[in-house]
Amino acid sequence: MRPSVIVVGGGISGLAAAWELRDEADVTVLESGCRVGGKLRTGTFAGVAVDEGAESLMALRPEAVRLAREVGLGGELCDPAASPTTLWSGGALHPLPAGHVMGVPADPAALAGTGLLSPEGLARAAREPELPAEPLTGDCSVAAYLAARFGREAVDRLVEPLLGGVYAGRADRLSLHATMPRLAAIAERGEPLLPTLARMRAAGAESAAAPARRPVAVQGVVGGTGRFAQAVAAASGARILTGTTARALSPSPSGRWSVRADTCDGPLTLTADAVVLALPAFAAAELLLPHAPLAGEELSAIPHASTAVITLAFSRARNLPEGNGFLVPPVDGRTLKAASFLSNKWGWLGAAAPDLFVLRASVGRIGEEAPLRLSDRDLVRRVVGELHRAAGPLGEPVASRVTRWDRGLPQYGVGHRDRVTRIREAAAKLPRLGLCGAAYEGVGVAACVATGRSAAREVLTAL
Repeated sequence: MRPSVIVVGGGISGLAAAWELRDEADVTVLESGCRVGGKLRTGTFAGVAVDEGAESLMALRPEAVRLAREVGLGGELCDPAASPTTLWSGGALHPLPAGHVMGVPADPAALAGTGLLSPEGLARAAREPELPAEPLTGDCSVAAYLAARFGREAVDRLVEPLLGGVYAGRADRLSLHATMPRLAAIAERGEPLLPTLARMRAAGAESAAAPARRPVAVQGVVGGTGRFAQAVAAASGARILTGTTARALSPSPSGRWSVRADTCDGPLTLTADAVVLALPAFAAAELLLPHAPLAGEELSAIPHASTAVITLAFSRARNLPEGNGFLVPPVDGRTLKAASFLSNKWGWLGAAAPDLFVLRASVGRIGEEAPLRLSDRDLVRRVVGELHRAAGPLGEPVASRVTRWDRGLPQYGVGHRDRVTRIREAAAKLPRLGLCGAAYEGVGVAACVATGRSAAREVLTAL
């Protein structure tokens, strides 16, 4: 008889776990919302499919695109239009030269003439190889390490906008080890960053001599990334119960688990041989506190940032901006964190709505809650005003939508990796329990897929 597993949480982490378990166990997925997919959500906007959460899959990390191929979406993966990373900095749009690692330039000289840094800031960044470089012991914030190496201006103008785009976080709070592991590894060896990054870039260029195609950082899904989550759910063969909120876990002396849940039809109790928790940190904490207090307390201590996505459609009758969008350094005091020009970036979307220019703007970083307290109407007006200043007169939007993600992104503070170790060690004392999701080893889709499949393999081994 096949074992049974309950996966609590129907985001992409939980769905990846269910897919990994498909041939070895009978799987039930409990999802509190009305649909699965979590932050992979595609809605219809102005007559076209538009992503309201994550709009792409990391391609430089293979887990998400590999799973997409495995569930039959390989032919639907698509590359974004080629375009440099652009920053709206100091009141103007500036392209960021290629060869950077989360905004850290491999060659500061390439920034000359871009307007991104002042002459003093450029000179300060270029001195990095001359500075003493002692091996880094322990963790520290991104800002504490990089400002000492490159100067505060480089952190404010180059690093902060990329960190905000990925983590909705701030450089003075985020862990160097957890958010920039490549740079942390260099720091631990006590090497200057610029010469090491230059050698790594040169080695990568040599190993990729005469490539069939230039590798891209991300890929999208024709019709939206929500299709990816739906395809994984269907291919998993799992029994999926939406509108079902897990309220309590109960391990039995025999090692089996009981899960008590609330549904629109009343309470529901399910039993299984194993459980995978694929929940946000705060939700997993509530279920774990009675059985693994240390794990619950550590999960409760992970802060979260709330964000909002404002989707806008404009008439193509006007002159419209080029490129794929831009990021915004918080030092400039804007409400906007980023803007993605969807009609330019994704060919399938531009073709589906040839008379419209569709874009989405992102708002919200940790510690910047005031704009999120605005009404939808006021938030749209403020964002449209900033878009006009950044990208030119777009006119009035013909359609708008605000999607709010309350406590949507966990913050990897200093010491996050040690915290995750403590969580996993405490939870390991419970039988046949797996943990996965954005709270642990990465907030991106690829990282979430990796943790889901890993948690599934762990419970299968225990079974």
